[in-house]
Amino acid sequence: MSRRHWSNNLKTLVVHCHPNPQSFSAALNAAACRALETAGHELRRIDLYAEGFDPVLSREEREAYLPNPGLIEIRVQPHVDALRWAEHLVFVYPTWFYGPPAMLKGWLERVWLPGVAFLPPPAKGKPAVAGLRHIKRLTVVTTGGAPWWWLKLIGDPGKKLFTRGLRALFARSCTTTWLQLHNMNNVSRAECEAFLAKVSKRLSAP
Repeated sequence: MSRRHWSNNLKTLVVHCHPNPQSFSAALNAAACRALETAGHELRRIDLYAEGFDPVLSREEREAYLPNPGLIEIRVQPHVDALRWAEHLVFVYPTWFYGPPAMLKGWLERVWLPGVAFLPPPAKGKPAVAGLRHIKRLTVVTTGGAPWWWLKLIGDPGKKLFTRGLRALFARSCTTTWLQLHNMNNVSRAECEAFLAKVSKRLSAP
């Protein structure tokens, strides 16, 4: 992981996804936002469950996805505007079944649209064309029940989604920070507090 090109005063979009406002994830989200503000970042926040975001891509939207993505875009315009505004994306969520919650996955499907996050591949066998080159930094704060070695054994699909799949749409020099607390079913209060402190320290650093 590289920490080159980090700077203060980035326009930072924090996306939180957990149904329980009393959860450890909510505490992590609060700690991350405080640390980012301390570091001088300009924040916008999205709490998907709190706002009742609809993650379901309907049949009408799926049929319009490539020929008329504007039909979907206008329905999620504040989210698209926030994504286009951001220079730094911060995701805070629990890892469930080796990936983000369905709510967050649905947000990616309905907001990261053609013409917003990417353009379709220009030819057969070519990758999509990146559309978020203004994003300079990616941070993920997550928790999970599995031990680290098990995720490594199966290829860690959740981490690859963000640090490879989504990261490919950002600036070529985009830096990444992955912070994950494993074994959530067995961690102690002290381990949770230590992870909170680690998140705060990393995100408050320039």
